[in-house]
This record gives sequence, C-alpha cells and structure tokens, in this order.
Amino acid sequence: MFMGEFHHNIDEKGRIAIPVKYREILGKNFVITRGIEHCIYVYPTSTFENIVSKLESLPFTKKDARAFTRFFMSGATAIELDKQGRVNIPSPLSTYANLSKKCVIVGTGDRLEIWDEDSFNEFMSSCNDEMSNIAEGLFEEKI
Repeated sequence: MFMGEFHHNIDEKGRIAIPVKYREILGKNFVITRGIEHCIYVYPTSTFENIVSKLESLPFTKKDARAFTRFFMSGATAIELDKQGRVNIPSPLSTYANLSKKCVIVGTGDRLEIWDEDSFNEFMSSCNDEMSNIAEGLFEEKI
C-alpha cells in the first residue's frame, strides 16, 4: 500500500526520484498517466491493468465513458526506473500537472500521485476546512 508524503525536485532533464519505499511496491516497470486535479497518477502495472479492464467494460456509447477513457489512456506511459531510481516524466504529463522544480509525491493507497508543490499545498489548503464534512459524507458509521 502506498502512503506518506515526500518532497523531491525534478532535475533539468525532467527526472524525479521515486522514494525507495515506493520503488519496492512499484517494481522496476509501472505506468504513469494523467490524474484528476492536475496531478500525475503512478500505478503498478497490475493495478493499471485492472483499471483498464474496468474502462473496457464501460459502454462506448456513453459520452462520459469515452471522454474519461480518452483522458486517462491517452496520457498513459509505461515507465522504467533508471539505476538511480528516477523516472523521466514525459513533457505532456509534466505540462498537464504544471510540474516545476519542487514536487510532492503522495501515497494514496493503490497509487502514487505526483504534484507540483504549490498546487498540492493549494489543494490541501482549499479542502482542509471541508475535511470533516467530506469524511462525514463518506463514512456513515464511525471508523
């Protein structure tokens, strides 16, 4: 399971180091794609394949299904760690997520998210006050 928050910099070649604890879960090869809220999602290959199966089961006649599949799959890229544990973020994904030098890598259970640090901080600030209402709406019973 992915959890935690790590701050890393992207180098001048567009590479970012994946934290060691995450590398063990991801393996050497994995998939990155556009995430919701202008971040990048990082999936182990098997998890990504499960998501693709679910997307393939959606009716292609539904406009929302086509739109989301197009959004999600067109950005998907198979990635391999280099010897230093870094990945090269493709330019379209880097642009989509507004990645600058400072980034945040966040574990969210079944995936990692790579955020521009300013965007992540803004997101966290914007929803911080709402978190108790969000939690109450998601969980009917006490945890």
